[in-house]
Amino acid sequence: MDKMIAGKTISVTEEGFMTDFTQWDKTIADAIAAENSITLTSRHWEVLDYIQTEYKNEVPLSIRKIGKSGVVDIKEFYQLFPMAPLKTATKIAGIPKKVSCI
Repeated sequence: MDKMIAGKTISVTEEGFMTDFTQWDKTIADAIAAENSITLTSRHWEVLDYIQTEYKNEVPLSIRKIGKSGVVDIKEFYQLFPMAPLKTATKIAGIPKKVSCI
Protein backbone atom coordinates (compact mmCIF):
# COMPACT_ATOMS: atom_id res chain seq x y z
CA MET A 1 0.00 0.00 0.00
CA ASP A 2 1.06 3.60 -0.42
CA LYS A 3 1.33 6.27 2.26
CA MET A 4 2.10 9.97 2.03
CA ILE A 5 5.18 10.66 4.17
CA ALA A 6 6.97 14.02 4.15
CA GLY A 7 5.08 14.99 1.00
CA LYS A 8 6.16 11.85 -0.88
CA THR A 9 4.19 8.74 -1.79
CA ILE A 10 5.99 5.79 -0.21
CA SER A 11 5.27 2.06 -0.44
CA VAL A 12 4.69 0.62 3.03
CA THR A 13 3.26 -2.45 4.73
CA GLU A 14 0.12 -2.29 6.86
CA GLU A 15 2.40 -1.72 9.88
CA GLY A 16 4.12 1.22 8.19
CA PHE A 17 7.43 -0.44 7.29
CA MET A 18 8.83 0.74 3.99
CA THR A 19 8.94 -1.93 1.32
CA ASP A 20 11.45 -0.14 -0.94
CA PHE A 21 14.57 1.11 0.83
CA THR A 22 15.51 3.24 -2.20
CA GLN A 23 12.58 5.55 -1.40
CA TRP A 24 14.06 6.45 2.00
CA ASP A 25 15.65 9.81 2.77
CA LYS A 26 16.25 11.87 5.91
CA THR A 27 13.00 13.85 5.57
CA ILE A 28 11.08 10.58 5.58
CA ALA A 29 13.04 9.43 8.65
CA ASP A 30 12.19 12.67 10.45
CA ALA A 31 8.49 12.23 9.61
CA ILE A 32 8.38 8.59 10.74
CA ALA A 33 10.25 9.51 13.93
CA ALA A 34 7.73 12.30 14.63
CA GLU A 35 4.89 9.77 14.18
CA ASN A 36 6.60 7.78 16.95
CA SER A 37 7.07 10.85 19.19
CA ILE A 38 10.84 10.92 18.60
CA THR A 39 12.91 13.96 17.69
CA LEU A 40 16.04 12.71 15.96
CA THR A 41 19.37 13.82 17.41
CA SER A 42 22.93 13.14 16.28
CA ARG A 43 22.92 10.02 18.50
CA HIS A 44 19.80 8.72 16.76
CA TRP A 45 21.46 9.28 13.38
CA GLU A 46 24.56 7.34 14.45
CA VAL A 47 22.38 4.36 15.35
CA LEU A 48 20.29 4.69 12.16
CA ASP A 49 23.46 4.85 10.04
CA TYR A 50 24.74 1.69 11.74
CA ILE A 51 21.42 -0.11 11.16
CA GLN A 52 21.39 0.87 7.49
CA THR A 53 24.99 -0.23 6.99
CA GLU A 54 24.25 -3.62 8.53
CA TYR A 55 21.13 -3.94 6.35
CA LYS A 56 23.10 -3.11 3.19
CA ASN A 57 25.69 -5.73 4.20
CA GLU A 58 22.86 -8.25 4.77
CA VAL A 59 23.79 -8.68 8.43
CA PRO A 60 20.84 -9.77 10.62
CA LEU A 61 20.03 -7.31 13.39
CA SER A 62 19.09 -7.92 17.00
CA ILE A 63 19.00 -5.74 20.08
CA ARG A 64 21.95 -7.70 21.49
CA LYS A 65 23.99 -7.13 18.30
CA ILE A 66 23.26 -3.41 18.37
CA GLY A 67 24.23 -3.30 22.05
CA LYS A 68 27.58 -4.91 21.24
CA SER A 69 28.18 -2.72 18.16
CA GLY A 70 30.22 -0.08 19.97
CA VAL A 71 27.82 2.51 18.55
CA VAL A 72 25.30 2.38 21.40
CA ASP A 73 24.74 0.20 24.45
CA ILE A 74 21.40 -1.48 25.09
CA LYS A 75 20.36 0.96 27.82
CA GLU A 76 20.89 4.00 25.58
CA PHE A 77 19.24 2.20 22.65
CA TYR A 78 16.08 1.85 24.77
CA GLN A 79 16.35 5.52 25.77
CA LEU A 80 16.67 6.67 22.16
CA PHE A 81 13.85 4.43 20.88
CA PRO A 82 11.67 3.77 23.97
CA MET A 83 8.78 1.87 22.39
CA ALA A 84 9.96 -1.39 20.76
CA PRO A 85 13.47 -0.05 20.02
CA LEU A 86 14.56 -2.38 17.22
CA LYS A 87 11.20 -2.26 15.48
CA THR A 88 10.99 1.54 15.76
CA ALA A 89 14.60 2.17 14.75
CA THR A 90 14.40 -0.08 11.69
CA LYS A 91 11.12 1.56 10.64
CA ILE A 92 12.71 5.03 10.90
CA ALA A 93 15.80 3.77 9.04
CA GLY A 94 13.58 2.64 6.16
CA ILE A 95 14.47 -1.02 6.55
CA PRO A 96 11.77 -3.46 5.35
CA LYS A 97 10.38 -5.60 8.17
CA LYS A 98 11.95 -9.03 8.29
CA VAL A 99 9.63 -12.02 7.99
CA SER A 100 11.02 -13.34 11.28
CA CYS A 101 10.25 -10.07 13.12
CA ILE A 102 7.29 -10.23 15.50
